[in-house]
Amino acid sequence: MAFKNQYLADLMETVKKRNPNEPEFHQAVTEVLESLEPVIEKHPEYIKMGVLDSIVEPERIIKFRVPWIDDKGNVHVNRGFRIQFNSAIGPYKGGLRFHPSVYEGIIKFLGFEQIFKNSLTGLPIGGGKGGSDFDPKGKSDMEVMRFCQSFMTELAKHIGPDTDVPAGDIGVGAREIGYLFGQYKRLRDEYSGVLTGKGLTYGGSLARTEATGYGLCYYTEEMLNDHDDSFKGKTVVISGSGNVAIFATQKATALGAKVVALSDSNGYIHDPDGIDLDAVKEIKLVKRGRIKEYVENHPNATYTEGCRGIWTIPCDIALPCATQNELDEDGAKALIANGVKAVCEGANMPSTPEAVHAFQSAGVLFGPAKAANAGGVATSALEMSQNSMRYSWTFEEVDAKLHDIMVNIYHNSAKAAKEYGMEGNLVAGANIAGFLKVANAMLAQGVC
Repeated sequence: MAFKNQYLADLMETVKKRNPNEPEFHQAVTEVLESLEPVIEKHPEYIKMGVLDSIVEPERIIKFRVPWIDDKGNVHVNRGFRIQFNSAIGPYKGGLRFHPSVYEGIIKFLGFEQIFKNSLTGLPIGGGKGGSDFDPKGKSDMEVMRFCQSFMTELAKHIGPDTDVPAGDIGVGAREIGYLFGQYKRLRDEYSGVLTGKGLTYGGSLARTEATGYGLCYYTEEMLNDHDDSFKGKTVVISGSGNVAIFATQKATALGAKVVALSDSNGYIHDPDGIDLDAVKEIKLVKRGRIKEYVENHPNATYTEGCRGIWTIPCDIALPCATQNELDEDGAKALIANGVKAVCEGANMPSTPEAVHAFQSAGVLFGPAKAANAGGVATSALEMSQNSMRYSWTFEEVDAKLHDIMVNIYHNSAKAAKEYGMEGNLVAGANIAGFLKVANAMLAQGVC
C-alpha cells in the first residue's frame, strides 16, 4: 500500500534511511503509519508538535557486550540490547528475548509494537524491549546462570520499578527471570518489582504463565461472539509449543474447541483426535524436548519436518503463536481455501503483510498481535501492581481482570476502526486506539 499522505510517506522514508537493514522494524512502522492516515487528517496537531516524528524514534538505545564462561572454562561474548522506546504513559515495559536471531532491528520492532500493545491494555505502562543473541538451548543451568548474571550486571544500571520493568520472551522463562532477578537484587540491594514473570515464591503473579495464551483466547472468543459465533465445536490449529501455544490450547479446549496441531522450530504434529496437552507439557515444559516426541505415544498423530506446512491442515480457527512472519501469503491462502473463519495472532507480528491482506480480502476475522496477545503484558502490569502493594491476588481475581482487559481491547479496537471509517479492520483499529492514548499523553507533556 502506498501512502496517500505525503507527510507519512516522507516520514517512512526517513525511518528507512535512519534504520537501514532492519526489515522487521520497517514492516512494523509501515503498518502503524498506514493505519494513522485518517487520524492525522483529523488531528494535524500531531504533525505540528512532532508526535509522529518522535514516536518512531526510540527515547534510548542501550547496547552492550555480555561476556560469560561456559562449563569448560571457555569465554564467550554475546551482545545485549535494551531499547526504551516510549515512556509517555508509564515506565518502559517489555520482554527480554534470548535467541540467535536477535539484533538491534528485531528489538526495535518489538519495542515499537510494545508501545501500542501496552497502551491498549489501559494500564500505565510504556513501550520497551530487550534481549541478546545468546541461545539458551543446549546450555546447562550453570551456563545460563552465568550468562544471565553477566547480562544483568550491565542492564541493572538502566532499569528499575519506576523506570523500566523487563519481563520474559522467547528464550527467557522462569529459570532465566530468577537468575536475572537474583543478580539485580545483589547489585542494587533492593527488593522491588523490577522484573515480571517471577516465581510465585518471590513476587510473581498467579496466572502470569497462562496469561498470553488465555488472553489470546479471550480476545478471539469476544471477536467471535461479536459475530454470533464461538470456539464451541471448532477445529483449531496453533503454531508453536511454548507457553503461549500450550495455554492457548488449554483455554481453547476449555471453551469447547478441539486443537489438532502444534509445532516447534523443527516441524509440526497433527493429531486428529485432539492434542493431548499433558503429553505436550511433559515434553516441552519438563523435559525441554522436541515436539516430534509426541508421536511416539500417540499412534494416530503424525509429525512433519518443517513448520510452514502446519497451515495446510483444515481448521476453523488458526492461532499463530511461534514467531514473526511465520505465516506467509501461501499459508494464508491454504487456510482460506480450507474454510478458516478466524485468525488471531499469539506471537509478535507472525503474519506477513501479504497474509494479512489475504485474510482481510477474504472476509476472515483477523485479530492482530498487538491486541490479541496483549494478555501477557497486561498480567505483567498486574504483577507490578501487586508488587507495589506487597500483596497478591488469587488466580481467579487475576484471570477475571485479564478477561475484562482483553474484552475491552477488542471493543476499543473495533470502535476506533469504525470511528475512522475502517469498520471491521481490527489491525487499523488496534493501531489507532493504541496510538491516540500515547499521542495525547505526549502532547500534554510538551516536546520531549
